[in-house]
Formats: sequence, structure tokens, C-alpha cells
Amino acid sequence: MSVEPANESVSESVTEPVSADRFAREGLAVLNRLAESARADVSAAAGLIADCVREDGVVHAFGTGHSQALVLELAGRAGGLAPTNRLSIADLVLFGGDHPRVLDDPLLERKPGIAARLYELAAPRPQDLFVIVSNSGVNNVIVEMALRVKERGHRLLALTSLAHTGAVPAVHPSGKRLADLADVVLDNAAPHGDALLELPGGGAVCALSTLTGVLLVQMTVAEATARLLASGDRPPVYVSANVPGGFESNLELEERYAGRIRRTAS
Repeated sequence: MSVEPANESVSESVTEPVSADRFAREGLAVLNRLAESARADVSAAAGLIADCVREDGVVHAFGTGHSQALVLELAGRAGGLAPTNRLSIADLVLFGGDHPRVLDDPLLERKPGIAARLYELAAPRPQDLFVIVSNSGVNNVIVEMALRVKERGHRLLALTSLAHTGAVPAVHPSGKRLADLADVVLDNAAPHGDALLELPGGGAVCALSTLTGVLLVQMTVAEATARLLASGDRPPVYVSANVPGGFESNLELEERYAGRIRRTAS
């Protein structure tokens, strides 16, 4: 998908004071618009996930910074699909043997070669799907991971802000952004810079991408589940570990994907 600069979803009122009520009203307005405008893309994304599950694949989700919140929304949560795997830069330490001090570097995600290592540590199978989350879609490790995923023949679903990614330079040597490489793109409708409410004298407050990202993730999971049910497949869905028998039920479900999904403390 080629990315063109997009019009920003800016706050409708610059003069109205910042307040909880204003954020709730304007944030909900964006969510309502997105629920309608994203239907076709959600349908396409759900098709990728349903096909992956039917083919005994695993959905690998990757993001950095606050995008990890949406990775957690997709991978390994109650009410979500079991064949999901969270990829993280911390995998270099947890599974790759690196010293924990490597994580002290706030610019680690910009260094070349990181994504290749994370990919190899995940040991994906050909039928596995990758979901990459990045609001800007331009950080080095994000684009590097997307390139590796496509080079290895996997399908790729991107969750990003087209307004933001179209307004900033593509810094990876390839000149690519995440959205350029994905089979399906879910646009989170967040404005350039992510914050929704403009401040007097410049700047803005109250990030939007997590709220809209959660909506898109759960709409996609719901639609993928509907497709599995329609084809006669039982969706492999987690129940809460905090209900009687839930933990044991989830362990039994995870046995189907032993060695392919990771569940660590978080």
C-alpha cells in the first residue's frame, strides 16, 4: 500500500478549553466514525486472521513503545484467540541470551539487525501471520521487521496512523514505511503526533491511538471469530484465568501450539 500524506484528524475546536468532557466527546466521535469507515479494512484483516487459524498458524504481534499495549490486546488475553504470540525487543534478553543492560538503550529500536534477530527467535512457520503495530510506521525496527516478514513470504497486517506516517520522512534506508509493505492496513485515525486536543499557543494533549487501536483490534477479532464459526470451525478462544477452571482450560488450549507461543510474566 503506497502512503500519501493524509489530512489530519484534528480536534474540531481549538478555542474550547481542554477538559475530560471534551476529550470524551471528541474521542467518542472519532471512534464512531472509525467503526463505520474501517469496516472494509477490518473485514480484510479478519480474513487474514481466520485463514491463519484455519491453517494451524500463529498470529505474531509486534510493536514498540506504547504500541505494545495493542500487541497485548491481541496476544494472550481473555476473550482473545489462543494462537497468538507477542514479540518484543525484550526477547533479546528473555530468549536470545543478551545481557539485560542492552534494554537500557532508549534508541535500541533504531539499530539495524534487531528485527532479524527477533524474527529468528520467534521461529515462525510459513502459514503464520504477522501483525505489526506502529503509530508512525517509520521506526527502523518496525520497517526492518516488515521487510523480513515479506521476504520470508508471510502475510502482514499493519496497524498505523496514515495521517502521521504520511506527514513524516521515511527514515529506513529502503525508503519504505510500514503501510507500504502490508497486505492489509488498519488506519487508527489518530492525528499527526497522536494527541487529540490542541492547546493554546501550540501543542496538543491526550493521545488517541490506543483507544482507536483497541477498537480496530477487537472488531477484527470479532469478525475473524464470526468467519471461523461460519465455516464450522471452533474458535480457539481464551477464557479469563480468574474464573473457576479458566487457567486449566487455557493450558489445555495452549498445548495445541506448544513451542510456538510464549506466555511470560508481564
